[in-house]
Amino acid sequence: MESPSTSTRGNSKLIEDTEPACGNPVCRAGVLPLIFRLSRTVAENNGLEPILEVVLQLMEEELGMIRGMINLYDSQAGRIYIHKSLGLTEDEEARGVYGLGEGITGRVVETGLTMVVPRIGDEDGFLDRTGSHHGGDEDHAFLCIPIARGRRLLGTISGERPYGGNQALLDQDVELLKTIGCLIAPPVELHLVETHEKAEWAAERHRLQDALKERFHPANIIGNSRPMRDVYRLIAKIAPSKATVLILGESGVGKELVASAIHYKSPVAEGPFIKFNCAALPENLVESELFGHEKGAFTGAIGARKGRFEEADGGTIFLDEVGELSLAMQAKLLRILQEKTFERVGGNRPVKVDIRIVAATNRDLAAMVGEGTFRSDLYYRLWVVPIMIPALRERGSDIVALADHFVASYSRENGKEVKRISTPALDMLMSYHWPGNVRELENVIERAVLLSDDDVIHGYHLPPSLQTAKLSGTVFRGNLEAKLEAVEYEMLVEALKNSKGNMSKAAQELGLTKRMIGIRMAKFNIDYRTFRRGVSAPSRAGLV
Repeated sequence: MESPSTSTRGNSKLIEDTEPACGNPVCRAGVLPLIFRLSRTVAENNGLEPILEVVLQLMEEELGMIRGMINLYDSQAGRIYIHKSLGLTEDEEARGVYGLGEGITGRVVETGLTMVVPRIGDEDGFLDRTGSHHGGDEDHAFLCIPIARGRRLLGTISGERPYGGNQALLDQDVELLKTIGCLIAPPVELHLVETHEKAEWAAERHRLQDALKERFHPANIIGNSRPMRDVYRLIAKIAPSKATVLILGESGVGKELVASAIHYKSPVAEGPFIKFNCAALPENLVESELFGHEKGAFTGAIGARKGRFEEADGGTIFLDEVGELSLAMQAKLLRILQEKTFERVGGNRPVKVDIRIVAATNRDLAAMVGEGTFRSDLYYRLWVVPIMIPALRERGSDIVALADHFVASYSRENGKEVKRISTPALDMLMSYHWPGNVRELENVIERAVLLSDDDVIHGYHLPPSLQTAKLSGTVFRGNLEAKLEAVEYEMLVEALKNSKGNMSKAAQELGLTKRMIGIRMAKFNIDYRTFRRGVSAPSRAGLV
């Protein structure tokens, strides 16, 4: 047979895939059983690790290699790293990372050609990045063979040993390693797809899901029940406009956070977001706080002062408990809604502002209009886009999601490691009617975390009002679908907690396929990575 054609670079040789020379071949009959074992291992598709074990055994026992490496190429990261080795420590393996075209290994991946260094001591391109070479290794030869599928470079097989000038033996070993490279290329490609490329696809999928979630699910709100999904869709529709919004709902449902979501998704998100509780101050102070005052307007007014409307210029003002305003203040608010103009207390110069008004109340404004305690013209001005925030008892599985979040939050805050809520305690949370809504739930969970002494919240850690929910007639009043969703969410979370975020084990525990559990997790915005960190709730955020 003819000698292999070569191209020289420094003192190394790039060997193209032509027929090998066997001038006076050295017997390698002993490798045949191992080659057969390698072929069988590849055919049985047992994964990459057992295949590479056979490869390295063959290189050590039959080829006499002192060092050997199986390098894989992460094309997205642009790096070549040692996946498995012979004769290297873990630290040396970790140091063996190359860029494309870097060193002998990098050049083989870049060119797709075999490279042989007859004598390491004469090759300037031999980087020894692993730091594994010492005195006496200069006479070793270094063989580096590409692993490829078609035109796709997957990595390299490299080996090192002294040949004592036996060129025939060196050439024969090169051809044998080429054969091994061809045999292991399919499982290597599958491994790369299942690790690097699959991770990249998953990351891209999560990125797109997060983008959609951010569009339809404000980041400061926890909950994925059907009533809340309706709220998210409405927020997404109205936020880009500057229309006046009226947020309705019971005390404690999180109206302020909905107002915040509307502002930060609006065109004026970069502007100020000013909050004012209309019931927090006496009536004689409300006017000055909202509209500001001029110097000398009243006793103690030693200087001019801007009010909340001026501070909100170019942004949004949130008027909480707007139903508590007096009729006189309602008239002034009506003028701002109509003209975006007002005067400071004690002044007569009109002040014009460019603001968006978001108001909220837990009162029945329509009934107040009928009673004459709320102006009808203001009512209709505010009633441009009403948003009704559902009570917590109507949100089904959101109760469990919020409770888990509060457990994680208050555990971190108090230096505790409460990991879960017991099933009886969850039943109590789901059965209670929550007159104080999310605010009450937060207080209940904070108390339970402080009382817990075994990393679990039990029913006896909850207030008496929850422990006797059924006896007191405060049973769960949600519909069947909400109750089923709550049970489904609880079972998913419990399985992921038990498996520490392993979706396959969780799916097996629930009798589902991995695809089915993925669909159900997406329904509730559950991320398995949260449970791998030992936390059983979404990341810390504002809450509704």
